[in-house]
Amino acid sequence: MRENVQEPKNNGEEGIITKILAVAARILRYCMKSKKRIIFTILAVTFTAFGIFIANAYQNAYYQAFGLINYNPKLTTQFFDRNGELVANYFKDENRLYAEFEEIPYRMVEALVAIEDTVFFEHEGINVEAIFRATLKNIRTMKYSEGASTLTQQLIKLTLLTSEKTLKRKLNEALIALIIERNLTKEQIMERYFNHVFFGHGYYGVRTAAEGYFRKSLAQLSLKEIAMLVGIPRQPNSYDPTKNPNLAFARANSVLNRMKTLGWISEEEYNEAVAEQVTVYNDTLSKNQAPYAVDEAIREISSLYDDVRSGGYKIYLGIDLKTQQLASEALEFGYQKILERDKNANKTILNGAIVVLDNFNGDILALVGGHNYTESSFNRAVSANRQLGSSFKPFLYQIALDSGYSTMDLIPDISRVYVEEGPEKNETKEWMPKNIEGNFQGLVTLKDALTRSRNLATINLVTSVGLETVHRELTKMGFKNVPNDLSISLGSLGMSPLEYSKFYGMFANGGTLIEPRMVQKIVNRYGVEQVFNGKKEQILDPAQNYLMIDMLKSVVDSGTGRSAKVNGIEIAGKTGTSNNNVDAWFCGITPEINVMVWYGNDDNTPMSASEVGGRTSTVPFAYFIQNYIKLYPETKRKFSIPKGVTKSIYNGKEEYFTTKSPLPSASRTSAATDNILF
Repeated sequence: MRENVQEPKNNGEEGIITKILAVAARILRYCMKSKKRIIFTILAVTFTAFGIFIANAYQNAYYQAFGLINYNPKLTTQFFDRNGELVANYFKDENRLYAEFEEIPYRMVEALVAIEDTVFFEHEGINVEAIFRATLKNIRTMKYSEGASTLTQQLIKLTLLTSEKTLKRKLNEALIALIIERNLTKEQIMERYFNHVFFGHGYYGVRTAAEGYFRKSLAQLSLKEIAMLVGIPRQPNSYDPTKNPNLAFARANSVLNRMKTLGWISEEEYNEAVAEQVTVYNDTLSKNQAPYAVDEAIREISSLYDDVRSGGYKIYLGIDLKTQQLASEALEFGYQKILERDKNANKTILNGAIVVLDNFNGDILALVGGHNYTESSFNRAVSANRQLGSSFKPFLYQIALDSGYSTMDLIPDISRVYVEEGPEKNETKEWMPKNIEGNFQGLVTLKDALTRSRNLATINLVTSVGLETVHRELTKMGFKNVPNDLSISLGSLGMSPLEYSKFYGMFANGGTLIEPRMVQKIVNRYGVEQVFNGKKEQILDPAQNYLMIDMLKSVVDSGTGRSAKVNGIEIAGKTGTSNNNVDAWFCGITPEINVMVWYGNDDNTPMSASEVGGRTSTVPFAYFIQNYIKLYPETKRKFSIPKGVTKSIYNGKEEYFTTKSPLPSASRTSAATDNILF
């Protein structure tokens, strides 16, 4: 839509009252000198009163016309995915997509003129001959049975005036029509008409109707479809083809017949158009294919634009619609699996969320905040603050690696009793954490401890590194409200799936923390665009980060995340289950994307004892990845190994190390374990 703000051409009209009064004054002076001063005075006063009435009416019309000359209608904002596919329409009151005159097919202009105003391109706003003809008919019938409105007058009635049938309103309409025609070209008037009128079904404007009824652009419309659209505005509810298809087709044929009668289409074109079978779609107005993602995008940009619902913006998202649909299917797949395992599960509170990020730029490829948006629009991917459980352990192990530990260093997997302060003064309580399996393994490597998610080994590792150090480094990574006690070892921190995916994205992207990006750019109605780029910060050394990727691959290959394994692609990830099976997580990474899967009850009550991250959330993850690599077979399958990472045989297996985290010698292992044990 062009930006067009201008003052109407007045050519001195605003001073017309002054001129009339000046003329009236001269007439009065003449009358006073005349012998027939009484008669002339009456005539002068009458002329003055009539002139003032006309001038005042003209000035009022002049200022009313300004609203149509500088036409600025409410426009629908549209959301598109990263490939330019329509995701959703978002509007207030009127669903309108604007079309420039150049976009409107010439056949559509002909059809409208043929059925509504044959001499549109010849008159100057009013059709005197039609007015005379209609007046005679109305006099004969003694009622208002026929109008004589031009397209210009129809547009004025729709945009500026009411539809009351009074002489005063008709005079006002005619005056405005004359002003409009002096200030706008016929093409501009036609453009405003096609964009403003109501086409039924909630569609305002011809482009909206074309895309809504036929899922076509204006350029793709057939002659029959054009005739159908042009025929609707006379009675939008009656000629809505989704409600009354027979009436709509009959009306279209009337339009075609009129065009044939005028010689604007041939007999052959007429017959072909009448015989055409048109497919009409009964779509929702919003066409929202990713409601949770659109809700989040609206939330993010509402603080920047206060007219999102009427400003006609084109908002381009990082979302990929195919990935979004697949994520939704995967979440539902996992949801149904839970219901199959647990016949007592409460469907009204059981739910989940999936977030998929592009590793390299932070684009949110998919965001699903619940298994059914119609039942609940609460966006769990964004707004649910859920406990992370063991899925948080990789960040603790990364701190250990950055402190000089290697993946093969040994840590004790043994139980301890911790004494903590109680809620009352001088009160203490004992805490004796356990492994999920309820056993101990003695000394285990860091890699094995993470692979099998050993709670006790993790607590001992945090103790060895130092709680103060761990707390400080987690804060540097960007975590907020980190508990300053050993409960952090078991993932007592709470976070939403979207926020959490950012931190796993750091592992996936060589240690670079990228702010997730929902909106790529916004283009306003005048074509001016604003681009959004996610904030990036290098947090981890890429070589040290790769050691974590290798450990997380082991989780999937042989640990608690085995159910997430998919043939033909490397996957790294970590399972997580919070206390009492309240939350079930799987945080998965491939060489190109990271996928955050969460399930739980909305009221934070426990799921059944069988619902753990290694079962509940890994299975839908695997479903997603299996289908994702079918959709995108070119996706990268193996993680890149950065500089500074060396591979060696250690205890009969290939292991990776760096200069900061060298593979241990026997003496170094002994010293490390002594430090922890004693």
